[in-house]
Amino acid sequence: MAQALILAEQAQKLGEVPVGAVVVKHGKIIGQGHNQPRSTHDPSAHAEIAAIREACLNLESDRLEGCDLWVTLEPCTMCAGAIAQARIERLYYGAVDPKGGAVESGVRFFQQSTCHHVPEVYSGINEVQASSLLKEFFKSRRGQDSSEQTAQPHPDSCD
Repeated sequence: MAQALILAEQAQKLGEVPVGAVVVKHGKIIGQGHNQPRSTHDPSAHAEIAAIREACLNLESDRLEGCDLWVTLEPCTMCAGAIAQARIERLYYGAVDPKGGAVESGVRFFQQSTCHHVPEVYSGINEVQASSLLKEFFKSRRGQDSSEQTAQPHPDSCD
């Protein structure tokens, strides 16, 4: 989880939501990534997806059987689907995401009868540190947004 937290900090420095992920097999990191949807203009560029893609390339396989995924935030539905498709054996994550999470929050993806593969799930790993990164990031964004609103519309606005 230490490396995932470092990756989350890298994402934060780039102005991305601070989420990092690593795929581990036999104690060795074989894939890693951090959030980068804004910088790549790709809504699928979540930390988990980047880590899974790199691990698959390194193993030359679309299956990551026997691999663990460590991520700083509860995966969303898209990422939970990728975890199931990749056949990740164990999922470890830090902070719970009540709004966007899909493991113990929201749709509870792995509990659905249509889910073909269910990893072992362990939550709350380094939760305080992962949550702190997210809280600091969004607190700083709210501060920027309120000062920008007097001068111009929010950058995510469709107006």
